[in-house]
Amino acid sequence: MSFLSQLQQYPQTKLHEQIVSATSAQIDQALRRQRLSMVDFAALLSPQISDAQLEQVAVKAHNLTRQRFGRIILLYAPLYLSNECHNGCKYCGFSADNDLPRRTLNFTEIKQEAQILRDLGFRHMLLLTGEAPKVAGIDFLEAAVKVVKPLCGSVSIEVFPMGRAGYERMVNAGVDGLTLYQETYDPDLYRELHPYGPKSDYNFRLQAPEAAGEAGLRRIGVGALLGLGDCLTDVFYTGLHALYLARRFWRTQITISFPRIRPTEGGFEPRSLVSDRQLTQFICVLRLLIPDAGLILSTRESEELRNNLLPLGVTQMSAGSCTAPGGYSDKSEDGQQFAINDHRSPAEIADLISACGYEAVWKDWDNAFLERSDG
Repeated sequence: MSFLSQLQQYPQTKLHEQIVSATSAQIDQALRRQRLSMVDFAALLSPQISDAQLEQVAVKAHNLTRQRFGRIILLYAPLYLSNECHNGCKYCGFSADNDLPRRTLNFTEIKQEAQILRDLGFRHMLLLTGEAPKVAGIDFLEAAVKVVKPLCGSVSIEVFPMGRAGYERMVNAGVDGLTLYQETYDPDLYRELHPYGPKSDYNFRLQAPEAAGEAGLRRIGVGALLGLGDCLTDVFYTGLHALYLARRFWRTQITISFPRIRPTEGGFEPRSLVSDRQLTQFICVLRLLIPDAGLILSTRESEELRNNLLPLGVTQMSAGSCTAPGGYSDKSEDGQQFAINDHRSPAEIADLISACGYEAVWKDWDNAFLERSDG
């Protein structure tokens, strides 16, 4: 069964009503579970949850995270290769409708950006582009990965969706991780927000993580852009998606991101607002649903919130981020995808992690672990 078939078993209107109508008794019952069913998961996402119940969720999430991950926080940095894009996404700073300086880095510039991140300590880098296949397509990405890979142990991509053959090329080039947000799991809203361009194909994007799993990527990350639509159902579907991938590709680590909409070129206004309390609830409940998932919190969020959420289930954080191509070299925010919220340096984030009793890890893994020794 594909994930699309599984998704269709949870009609959005009925699901939303199930979540918002959860009773205190149903929430308490879910809190007593060792492993959550999808009914329990829906109940714990409810806005009816009390402060005392949320505190219980947070304690359980903290304990589970300590049990499965210890006191480790992986640090990573985004490296934007291109902001050129052929999509008309209404919420994205890179949208083709926006008038902003367009830039695609050449390979010398890519190496320079990667070297800066290496000098800051990063050994785990996330490469990002818009969706402009003739300018920054698979051939370009393949070559860019080969430039960056010698400077770090782990390379992930957050780019346009591909089929299995495309992801196999990425694996062969040295990519081990993929992040691909569905943005919203509501197909009608998705069509409205993506009026033209390759990204308007909802089903192709939805099925891309499965293609990545079949291609052998070691890490696959999913998420919804919180604020586009009904956050309650989008978070439920995100958890359902992550659980499906974890069960089908059991050798692959699954990660979940929690991006909230930030100010962008074009001035898109969120359809719904996700409060800090809700975001905390979502992170903690997803930890209970999938104890072994990596949970990621980016510099979209404020210093204070990131400080407070660090012990509650988060296992990966970005630091010192820039969302414009070439931004680490020229210190410019021109052409950025969105405005970041936490401007602290990587060293300051590492110091914070240490002060909280955790250890900052700059390198996730190395290909050497896969090499066989004849000795």
